[in-house]
Amino acid sequence: MNHDQARRYVQDAVQQVVPGADFTGLAPEANLRDTFEMDSLDFLGFVEALARLSGRELTENDYPSLVTWNGCARLLESREHVADGRGSR
Repeated sequence: MNHDQARRYVQDAVQQVVPGADFTGLAPEANLRDTFEMDSLDFLGFVEALARLSGRELTENDYPSLVTWNGCARLLESREHVADGRGSR
């Protein structure tokens, strides 16, 4: 997975939790929770959606890396695909 693909997964996952979330002009290091006003349940839904869409296993230990768009993308790029049928892209 390249960086652009990873960023697309992040965008898709955020939009599943915050429909209509607009990434136009969003700085790569902007805080996603603050920008899209995600509470803790929204953030958990985002992490679950991101894991499902990307086919990467994400745990609570990963949360600090999942704060920004680029942080999420870098983490996804560094992970191997989980071989359980997730992630169709």
